[in-house]
Amino acid sequence: MKRRTFAKAVAAAAVSTAFSSAACSSGGNTPTGSTAIGTTNDINPRPPEQVREGGNLRLAITAFPSNWNVQSADGNDGEVADLVRWMMPRAYRADAAGQLTIDTDYFTDIKLTSTNPQQVVYTINPKAVWSDGTPITWEDLAATWQALNGRDKRYLIAITNGFDRVAKVERGVDDRQAVFTFSTPYADWRGQFAGNSILFPKSVTSAPDAFNHSLVDHISATAGPYVVQSTDRTQGRIVLARNPKWWGAAPKLGTVTYSVLDQSTWAAALQNNELDVARLANLNGIRLVRATPGVSIRHAPANLWRWITFNGAPGSILADPALRVAISKAIDRQTIANVTLNGLTDHPRVLNNHIFVEGQQGYQDNSAPVAYDPAAAARQLDALGWKLQGDVRVKDGRQLIIRDVMYNDPLWVQVAKMIQQDLAKVGAKLTLDTRPGQNYFTDVIIPGDFDASQYVLSGDAFVYNSIPQQFGFYPNNLQGNYGRIGSPQLNDLIDKTLTELDPAKAIALANQVDAQIFAEGHSLPLTQDPGNWGTRATLANIGAPGLASYDYTRIGFVQ
Repeated sequence: MKRRTFAKAVAAAAVSTAFSSAACSSGGNTPTGSTAIGTTNDINPRPPEQVREGGNLRLAITAFPSNWNVQSADGNDGEVADLVRWMMPRAYRADAAGQLTIDTDYFTDIKLTSTNPQQVVYTINPKAVWSDGTPITWEDLAATWQALNGRDKRYLIAITNGFDRVAKVERGVDDRQAVFTFSTPYADWRGQFAGNSILFPKSVTSAPDAFNHSLVDHISATAGPYVVQSTDRTQGRIVLARNPKWWGAAPKLGTVTYSVLDQSTWAAALQNNELDVARLANLNGIRLVRATPGVSIRHAPANLWRWITFNGAPGSILADPALRVAISKAIDRQTIANVTLNGLTDHPRVLNNHIFVEGQQGYQDNSAPVAYDPAAAARQLDALGWKLQGDVRVKDGRQLIIRDVMYNDPLWVQVAKMIQQDLAKVGAKLTLDTRPGQNYFTDVIIPGDFDASQYVLSGDAFVYNSIPQQFGFYPNNLQGNYGRIGSPQLNDLIDKTLTELDPAKAIALANQVDAQIFAEGHSLPLTQDPGNWGTRATLANIGAPGLASYDYTRIGFVQ
């Protein structure tokens, strides 16, 4: 599942392209060498007996949650998902290579019992309970299916996640077993309650109003090693504490405190001993943390990337696909990579695929339709009737002025100014419209209040389930396609991809989807994040997770 956010890292699948580490130890030595996505993580792994009891872990978030329901359209935020994951069930754990094992804290068994029809049986851990003491049962899973299958349009969902392919969910041998029967095969069935997908109690998912609104101001029943102890929207602070009803291994930390901070201040807050962990998005942050005693830079590439999405809704300046492609050709993405990744990786590269990240099985360059060629872009603009009048092109009395909306972050502004210079060379004007983090998606991006927009996307080990979410066009079910761009033909190809259970054939189909996405000028991927995290050197089992999921019970400070 792809989540939009300002800064966030999660998981993907397998492996091959090398990235050079920009990491260093707190002592000042800078180790060099290559790490490949899917082969490593960097979390200072320690067994529980080497992690001390108690302590407060201080983390940052760019905005207070606008909705704690990360399955909802306005709650689908990567940072909020990171926060909620301390407290919610999941079906699988992932290791550094993206390999999956059942998370037995929540499910004792998950089996694909039939392929014709496809049927999956979930057996829930008999000890698993929500934080209010209510048992987790098959009805919680069934209510998620009913909320996310897309049939009831009153549910404002962020993703169907394959639940639209499930014909029915039934009680198994008892209340602790759910049987899913599919009407259409679904390749990513393991990801329906794993990765970035989160199981909520039926009290949240069984009715549209509850799904859309009940978690706007707070989160209700949870089922993880931690619960929310307190929230303070005015101070921008959220505190998690141990869940007294937790049945698994005892968590090490006493509390986890999230503070709302602009991302541009994270490295300084780490230096000033106000944070314990922070993602480092630029060279200045690397240098600042590198000079800070007691802090290490942990590094592992992950499935996280920056992009530009365009607004293709009727009436938008970029409603014409050919215009979007011409604009894309005028943007020098390699220069953007060179500048923004300077000092973060030895070989800055442009990301040339919407579905797979570089190093992931299936990645190939499908970006030929938008390859950087300003001369070709100018010719195409001429052919489309956009004629140069002074410094700006005009068609039918309308100037080619594109409003680029972004989170008010120095790096995003820097990227936008580079794009602004590129577009000026072909007679298109880009205006910069910066916004605060709070309610950025709810009030700006989801309603479509932009011509172009920049943000970060994060993926997980389940590649295919996010393709319809981000690139399918369903007018009554927006999901994550905020640019409202697509076609019935692309929808059909996406559906064919998700139905294919042969891995090699699914990869080939997914790349056909990606080529068509580029051809219609849907969006423009920029760079993949190299995965640098500043981390208090005394912290164990946290840092740069790569493709792995965290074991939240083991995170803490070394003895």
